[in-house]
Amino acid sequence: MDEAENARRPIVIAHRGASAYRPEHTLAGYLLAIEQGADYIEPDLVITKDHVLVCRHENEISGTTNVADHPEFTDRRKSKTVDGAEAVGWWVEDFTLAELKTLRARERIPQLRPDNAHYDDTYEIPTFAEALALARQHGKGIYPELKHPTFLRECGVDPVPAFVAAVNEAGGQNAANIMYVQCFEIGAIQALAQMSSIQWSCIQLAAAEGGPWDQRGTSYAEMLAGDGLRRIREYAVGVGVEKSLVIPRDGANNLGAPTDLVARAHAKNLLVHAWTFRPENYFLPNALRIGVTSAQETLRLHGNLDAELRAFYAAGLDGVFSDDSVAAVAART
Repeated sequence: MDEAENARRPIVIAHRGASAYRPEHTLAGYLLAIEQGADYIEPDLVITKDHVLVCRHENEISGTTNVADHPEFTDRRKSKTVDGAEAVGWWVEDFTLAELKTLRARERIPQLRPDNAHYDDTYEIPTFAEALALARQHGKGIYPELKHPTFLRECGVDPVPAFVAAVNEAGGQNAANIMYVQCFEIGAIQALAQMSSIQWSCIQLAAAEGGPWDQRGTSYAEMLAGDGLRRIREYAVGVGVEKSLVIPRDGANNLGAPTDLVARAHAKNLLVHAWTFRPENYFLPNALRIGVTSAQETLRLHGNLDAELRAFYAAGLDGVFSDDSVAAVAART
């Protein structure tokens, strides 16, 4: 494959690691994804009480760690409202890094991924610095997401300067790969884009519904319509979108016709990366499910993810976030 062809090839982003095979956001999961051929590993970043970025899908960790089994942390359980949603649990910003390192990761959706649950209580919670070092060691890219930056900043633990410090302390980006950084909010991404010594490229995330928490008068639909893409291009090199915005599903839960989003984004010189591609029947269109009955266990089985990926690659995507890097790499050939 020549350099020009390689540059056009969609990238495979290991969504939270090899999430179909190991608990999310563990160094073991990131390493397995690298071994499976992913171009990038994707750590979601939240921040500790002592201002260290760690890799968790959410700052509430009762479902992804064994924190409830630690009696010394019983009194840390509390209710918080994050971006308008109330939850009760244990929160990363209430722990120091040393305290978090005493916890172990657990599978987030064991009902669909029981094999992953066999690894429960095995792996530590990694720091962003550890994930970055792993990616650099193996010559791979890293694609972090800043979670809830407004909420965390208001709690006194701002993830933006912590992110900049972590990258600088690691010696900057891996020269072999662009570092992308993504967020559903706007302000954090704009702040990173405006820095004079940029070592990363910014991606604006957008869901099929709702809007950025830090600009509550704006919807993602508005951001992706009309002149919205031009405004995104002023601070970002691409958009990371929910896959239904690229190819929606019909009333029978099957793939419909592609939208014009990719073409419109490309016309504004924006990359389009879509999320999330998962192998289990539960997440696939009905026509691509294999061996499905109404029984719960059949929804755990892996269906025809290859066909779904190929349809989205054909729609012109520049990258995919996938829980199964093996399938995502194979489908783009």
